[in-house]
Amino acid sequence: MKQRLIVATLLLGCAGPACGQDAPVTETITIETHAATKPFPHYWEQMFGSGRAILSLRDSYRRDLRMVKKATGFEYIRFHAIFHDEVGVYDEDQSGKPVYNWSYVDQIYDGLLANGVKPFVEISFMPKKLAANPTPHAFWYKPSPAPPSDYPKWDGLISAFAKHLVERYGIEEVGQWYFEVWNEPNIDFWAGEPKQSTYFELYDHTARALKGVSPRIRVGGPSTAQAAWADQFIAHCSEKNVPVDFVSTHVYANDTAHDVFGTEEKIPRESMVCRAVKKVHDQVKASAKPGLPIIWSEYNASYMNEPDVTDSVYMAAWLPETVKQCEGLVQSLAYWDFSDVFEEQGVVKRPFYGGFGLVAVDGVPKAAFNTFALLHRLGDRRVDTGSASALVTKRRDGSTAIAVWNLVPLNATGPDKQFVLKVKDAKAASASVTHVDAHHGNVLEAYEKMGKPQYPTASQWKQLRAAGQLSAAETVKVENGEVRVTVPAQGMALIELR
Repeated sequence: MKQRLIVATLLLGCAGPACGQDAPVTETITIETHAATKPFPHYWEQMFGSGRAILSLRDSYRRDLRMVKKATGFEYIRFHAIFHDEVGVYDEDQSGKPVYNWSYVDQIYDGLLANGVKPFVEISFMPKKLAANPTPHAFWYKPSPAPPSDYPKWDGLISAFAKHLVERYGIEEVGQWYFEVWNEPNIDFWAGEPKQSTYFELYDHTARALKGVSPRIRVGGPSTAQAAWADQFIAHCSEKNVPVDFVSTHVYANDTAHDVFGTEEKIPRESMVCRAVKKVHDQVKASAKPGLPIIWSEYNASYMNEPDVTDSVYMAAWLPETVKQCEGLVQSLAYWDFSDVFEEQGVVKRPFYGGFGLVAVDGVPKAAFNTFALLHRLGDRRVDTGSASALVTKRRDGSTAIAVWNLVPLNATGPDKQFVLKVKDAKAASASVTHVDAHHGNVLEAYEKMGKPQYPTASQWKQLRAAGQLSAAETVKVENGEVRVTVPAQGMALIELR
């Protein structure tokens, strides 16, 4: 008979209608120190998105990349527009013959690899001289969403691109990369009509051209918005015998149920991402290729610029909640994105504008950055619990790392939550506790006190970078085998027992 590993009990500080909104709440979690565990791969920090390809040549981009790499150990980066004209890849001579230039491509990928990060190659957007339609996308940098005007020339570009990468880096290296065909072809990033059939045509040409260079090159799609087309994409590839090594798609927590599920229900921001992940997971398992990996190559709590979401401490609880809900459903969950060196809406005009990055302008860490840094410290083995607000993990050195959080809906208020961790056979006399909440690891508090300057001085930037750092860990006694940690609404804490 298996030992009962963990018992979690929710104890309310009061009960019934008289219980006020801010009444204290206590959750008690009993932890067996020698409980059985299961693998807990850090799937949420394997890959991040970023601004378009050319930005990776900036020193600010590379500084932020190193900062996030140090905090999370991430392995892959994804960005748009490797074929944008500003990268200078494609031209034609007077006779219309293609001319290729890999100068910036080499500098872009060399820079990533030098910093210990591999490319997740999004093949986009269309070079102007190869575009069937001259109308650009509305993004500030004006990428072309058009199909190719000439598929033999497109095939030639893809083959030449792949051959150059293999010649420069070797197939042992390039075989570890991923190649994703286009970005969100079901919405305005693809101008082919009908969208799905013309995208499938693009995918077929691209995948076959890549595999023609080497069967070891990994290719996938459909890279759709709103968790769309995964089942139809796999069916198409199976029917037409088109190579596919992974399925990729996207969703944002403020996408609507109508767009993602075709229903009119109201899905909370706190559960949309993982409900969409589950939808695609189930579609893949029911498909002709049930073993295909699922790479969720974009997600965030918002696709809009909402400072009270992506810049705020809301992310401190939303992120671990998402990690817990999506566990086991996806191979990789790629946060969009790692840095506010980003120009889709134009040049950044203020330090905190609801940017998608973990790192704000001038290397300032946000609460989301600090949350990722704490989640990175979790072990790679997990113990099941009855708690919806905790992740109990074991590290390879035998120590225990526990994340707890107190999530309430955006812009709502809620009580503090006291977690009582009852550790059976606890040998540690104390625990190390690190917080991210309104007063810890939250740069917005200092920025607001500063008066929210649009253009901070050098001294103010220094203050903001310091204010955005994780607060020092506090030491909490283990008394009678118990550790007590209080987490405010929209906060999280990491408890480390050695």
